[in-house]
Amino acid sequence: MTIQTPEWIKDAIFYQIFPDRFASSRHLTKPTNLEAWDAPPTERGFKGGDFVGMTERLDYLVDLGVNAIYFNPIFQSTANHRYHTHDYYRVDPVLGGNRHFKAFLGSAHARGIRVMLDGVFNHASRGFLQFNHLLENGEHSPYLDWFIVEKFPLHAYARKKSPNYACWWDNPELPKLNTDSAQVREFLYDVAVYWLEQGIDAWRLDVPLEIETPGFWEEFRRRVKSVRADAYILAEIWDDALEWLQGEHFDAVMNYNFNRACYGFFGNTALDTTCEPGGFAIETLDGPEFSDEIDRQLRLYDWEATLGQYNLLSSHDEPRFLTLVGGDTRRLRLATLFQMIFPGPPSIYYGDEIGMEGGDDPDCRRAFPWDEARWDHELRADFKRFIGLRHEHTVLRRGRYASLHAEGQTYACARFDEESTIVAAFNAGAAPAEFSVPLGNLAAADAVFRDLLEPGREVRAIDGRVTFALPPLEARVLKCAAH
Repeated sequence: MTIQTPEWIKDAIFYQIFPDRFASSRHLTKPTNLEAWDAPPTERGFKGGDFVGMTERLDYLVDLGVNAIYFNPIFQSTANHRYHTHDYYRVDPVLGGNRHFKAFLGSAHARGIRVMLDGVFNHASRGFLQFNHLLENGEHSPYLDWFIVEKFPLHAYARKKSPNYACWWDNPELPKLNTDSAQVREFLYDVAVYWLEQGIDAWRLDVPLEIETPGFWEEFRRRVKSVRADAYILAEIWDDALEWLQGEHFDAVMNYNFNRACYGFFGNTALDTTCEPGGFAIETLDGPEFSDEIDRQLRLYDWEATLGQYNLLSSHDEPRFLTLVGGDTRRLRLATLFQMIFPGPPSIYYGDEIGMEGGDDPDCRRAFPWDEARWDHELRADFKRFIGLRHEHTVLRRGRYASLHAEGQTYACARFDEESTIVAAFNAGAAPAEFSVPLGNLAAADAVFRDLLEPGREVRAIDGRVTFALPPLEARVLKCAAH
C-alpha cells in the first residue's frame, strides 16, 4: 500500500503540553482545593491548568516557533493526567469544558497551530458511565459486553482483592474496553470522528497495541481519513513498528528509538544510567555506535513514513532530558539542534526550552514557571534559533539524510536535495575535536560553506572535505554557498 505522510506534518514543530500544568487563568472559576502552582507535583493533586490560560499563552508558543501542539488527555476524568476517561465527549470542566476548548482551538488555528489530542481507547475508568452502570446493576446491565468480567460482584474498590475484570496492567481504576464488541468499536470510532469534526488535526493513540481485535486499527484509519484525509495518526509504540507503518494503520510512532539514541550519544558520560525512563535501560553510545543506530532507524521505514516520525527528547512518561544529563544545558542544546536537523517532526516537552527539570513521574510533570526570572533565557534563545533554522531551510524538513563522519564522541551528517546541502557536526565529548568531513557528491570539491550558527563565518572544502575544529559540547551547521 502507498504511504503518504500528511504534508503539514513535515513542517511541524510540536510542543507537548500536560494540560494541568502549563497555564492557569484567573479568568476561569475552578474548584478551590488545588495545589500551589509552584509546589512539587503529587500523584493525585491538581494544579488547575486550563484552556483559558493556554489561550492566553499562545503567543508565547508562536514566538518560540511552535506550529503544532500535542495535548495529553483533556477529557473529563478524576486523574490529573486524565488517562482515566469518564466522558469522551466532554472536555474536563477543570480545564474549562468544551466551550473554552473550542475557543482555544479557534485561536490556535488562527495562529497556524495544529492540535493533536490523546486518544485513550484501550481502557476507560471506574467513573465511565457504562462501567458505572455495570457496578450498579451487575450482570443485569445492558453494557455487560462492553467489558470483560470474570465474576460478580466487581472488585473495583476492594483494596485487598485483585480485580476480577480485565483492566490495564491490573489497575482496577482502568477497566479495559472490550473492543470485540461491535458497540464498543462503533463508540470509539464515533469519538474519533466527532473531535475531528470539531476541528482537531490529529490523534495520538495511547497504548494502541493493547487493542488486539483484528481489523480495529484498519477501520479506525478508514474512519479518520474519510473525515480528514490529512489527519495525522500517531501511535505510542516504543520500539520498531515496521508492520504498523505500511499505510493501513498509523502514520507514525512516538520515536523513542530516536530518544534513546540521543540520550546515549549526547548524554554519554553525564548520563544517569541508573535511571530507566519508561522502563528501558539507557546505553551510552560513541560516535560510530550512534551513527549505526541512526542509519538503522533511517532504513527501517519507507521514506515518506520516516518524514512523519515524531522525534522527542523528553515526555510525560520519563525523566526530562536535562535531568538525565545532570543539568548540563550544553548537552540539551546539542541534542535539540540534532533534533531540528533530523528527518521527522521534532517535539519539545513543555518547559524544556527554559531549562525545566524533573525526575520520575510525577516530578517530570511540574507546573510551568511563568516567572521569567526563573527561566534560562540563553537556552530559550537557542531553542528559538534552532527551530528557526528548521523553518527557514526546506531541506531540513524534506531533504534526504546521510551520515558523513563518526569518530570518538563526534558525529557529522548532511541533509540534501537538488538545491541545497547542509552539513551539521557535533562534538559530544569533553575535549576539543578535529573534523575532516568527506562530502562525496554532495558538493563541489572546493565548495564554500557558510556557517548558519555564526553568520559571516565560512568554511571552504579542500579536495572534497570540510575541515575544522570544534570545542567540547559544541556544534556547527554549514550550508553550501553554491546553492
